[in-house]
Amino acid sequence: MLGMTTEPIKAPDRDEGYLDGQLLVAMPGMVDARFARSVIYVCAHSQDGAMGIVVNQRARKIKFPELLVQLEVIAPDEAIRLPSRAESIQVLKGGPVETGRGFVLHSADFYIDNSTLPIDDGVSLTATVDILRAIAKGDGPDRAVLALGYAGWSPGQLEEEIQQNGWLNLPADPGLLFDTDFENKYSRALRTIGIDPAMLSAEAGHA
Repeated sequence: MLGMTTEPIKAPDRDEGYLDGQLLVAMPGMVDARFARSVIYVCAHSQDGAMGIVVNQRARKIKFPELLVQLEVIAPDEAIRLPSRAESIQVLKGGPVETGRGFVLHSADFYIDNSTLPIDDGVSLTATVDILRAIAKGDGPDRAVLALGYAGWSPGQLEEEIQQNGWLNLPADPGLLFDTDFENKYSRALRTIGIDPAMLSAEAGHA
């Protein structure tokens, strides 16, 4: 059963050199098969570690209205009367950690005191059920995705993986985070910095 926390997400102390609000794109040298060709939005990064949401893997077996019913945000007969914006929200496989917990990545036009974590000027993260109630009523953010689980790194682990050529970090495009073109997000992310994914694979094969 999916759950939403009642506790706010704590923002880390942010210093220069951390990757909050950036994308991580898996390189061909990624050794963890769970993250092959994945694109991850970094929500929090500090000396204590990092957490992010995979934004290019759809959770294919469940729809957003079904989750609202599971969490008793709406009654089963209300699922067909949801605002169109709520019906269109995508459910993602956010990562292998706490896969039974939901995280809403959303545009910064929506904020709940003591619950919402602003990540950058355009994107925030909320993990309390209040945001789902707002979305169901048509009062939620303009753009949002619901992720089941997240990707997490212990202190220094992400930095080490980047040094080992497991990840490439690059600026995030809110359009890429929230649109539904899941099949092409990996290549689109790389092309924003002028990298052809086909060439990247070829070069890795000749290393």
